[in-house]
Amino acid sequence: MLKKWMKTTLWAASLLLAQQAHASLEIVITDGVDTARPIAVVPFTFVGTNAPSQNVSEIVAADLMRSGKFNPINVMRMPEQPQSSAQFTPSKWDKSGVEAVVMGTVREIGIGRYAVTYELVDVVKAKMGAGQPMMNSQNRIVASSNFILANSERPVQVEGTRMRAFAHRLSDIIYEKLTGERGAFSTKIAYVLVRDKQQPRYSLVVSDYDGENEQTLLRSKEPLMSPNWSPDGTKLAYVTFEKKQSQIYIQDVFTGRRSMLTSFKGINGSPIWSPDGRRMAMTLSKDGNSEIYVMDIATKQLRRLASHRAIDVEPSWSPDGTQIIFSSERGGRPQLYTVDVATDQVTRVTFQGEMNLSGKFTPNGQSIVMVNRTDGQYNIARMDKTTRYMQVLTRTYLDESPSIAPNGSMIIYSTLYGSNTQVLALVSMDGRFKARLPAVNGRVKSPAWSPFL
Repeated sequence: MLKKWMKTTLWAASLLLAQQAHASLEIVITDGVDTARPIAVVPFTFVGTNAPSQNVSEIVAADLMRSGKFNPINVMRMPEQPQSSAQFTPSKWDKSGVEAVVMGTVREIGIGRYAVTYELVDVVKAKMGAGQPMMNSQNRIVASSNFILANSERPVQVEGTRMRAFAHRLSDIIYEKLTGERGAFSTKIAYVLVRDKQQPRYSLVVSDYDGENEQTLLRSKEPLMSPNWSPDGTKLAYVTFEKKQSQIYIQDVFTGRRSMLTSFKGINGSPIWSPDGRRMAMTLSKDGNSEIYVMDIATKQLRRLASHRAIDVEPSWSPDGTQIIFSSERGGRPQLYTVDVATDQVTRVTFQGEMNLSGKFTPNGQSIVMVNRTDGQYNIARMDKTTRYMQVLTRTYLDESPSIAPNGSMIIYSTLYGSNTQVLALVSMDGRFKARLPAVNGRVKSPAWSPFL
């Protein structure tokens, strides 16, 4: 697979900034919801005449379900539908199995403007009386400081056009409150979209993590490869092929302006930003063999790392920027190695399976996500960096190009589905939750999850 990657031709693109009317991706959940924590997202009450086109509670429920950690119950199963904690009755939720309840109100305050209030109640603590909540004569909560997340005193004012973004942000808040880790629903993904029956066939696309708000950064008659986000989420590096040779470009996501970073003879591939945004690791073959280089972006000064007669490709930085993990055939079949950026010391890190490729450190640096080949099957796997225990997370077909959510909870990757159609897929870091993201019209590949925005 590594040699096949090496022989793959790198192609080019022409610049075109455009907005798509509809999302190209659809999320289809395939496994893991039944084992997730039950939660209730009560339909938000609307007060006014012209409701926003985006439904906050529906978006929040979908976000929490797609996290793999929560299973929002059907509205028909809710024993009541309170719009605030003052209307919440703990005793009615005793047998629901629900751990927490989200509720709120969307109030029209002007043309296309709304005031949104929201509250989160921990049902278990409410039933136990944690925080000694004040109850009225109807056994309803009046106030509590310990288990209600609320903004009822200071409603958030939201433009109707920004309601989806607000809902993702609310999902982030709820997720962090319930799990203790930061939510990643306000992030973006970049990917390559291929429409075989259209010209130009190839597009570099950025969308919300769920495929909505799609933006096409550029289109090309030929394939595009390897998008990678800058640490501040404002730029993408990617590979094109112009004038019959591979080139690495950097493009501003918001303005569409781009600049060429490398155009050496031979391979210019796999650009990866360093955590501080000042350097770019990449694969170059300008000196004959395919090797790992690091470039200072400001000065364009290059430094070769881990020099060896074998093929070295697919660099990726550790979270602290001190190491780069890469794929190499120096031990025979492709395996993962790390190189210390300061000392150039190389260490082999994988030994299990027939080969391991496309290594990525998790955001906390404690694990490595990769493509593992065992018994001829290419699947996404996670290995604990300390114990070297490896867990194969997927059972899909010909998995590749894993990219990790910035909170380390999910992995997005490319796989084949149905009649060899290339789609994106999601798997949780523990392997329990799985989903597909097929394109409505075309094939998708080379996903890259953005940093926190």
